Amino acid sequence: MPKIRIRYLSDNIEKLRYIDGKSDWIDLRAAETVELKAGESRYIHLGVAMVLPQGYEAHVLPRSSTFRNYGILMSNSMGIVDESYCGNNDQWFMPAFALRDTVIEVNDRICQFRIFAHQPTLTFAET
Repeated sequence: MPKIRIRYLSDNIEKLRYIDGKSDWIDLRAAETVELKAGESRYIHLGVAMVLPQGYEAHVLPRSSTFRNYGILMSNSMGIVDESYCGNNDQWFMPAFALRDTVIEVNDRICQFRIFAHQPTLTFAET
């Protein structure tokens, strides 16, 4: 089982865990209170930094209820964090775009991630 080294950058968020035994995705939480007006965008601090195992990457996506609850979209649709993103300033954020006025409170679950092995090297043969 790969081990992920994690640094929590906020004492105000719950520690990472699987989604209540229902899924192998892990929720990420807002580490700050964010107020957005319709049309505004902002990086929302997720309160963590991680060192992923060599050969792995994290896929970060919004939760299915994020748009309904907060009226925000993840502005890059999906985030990819690979094992090279592990320096002292490599904190995880969610780029958010607000479609309506909203407030996201500290510890609100706004996105989720899952770890995948890198795609193997492919070759292409024309036909």
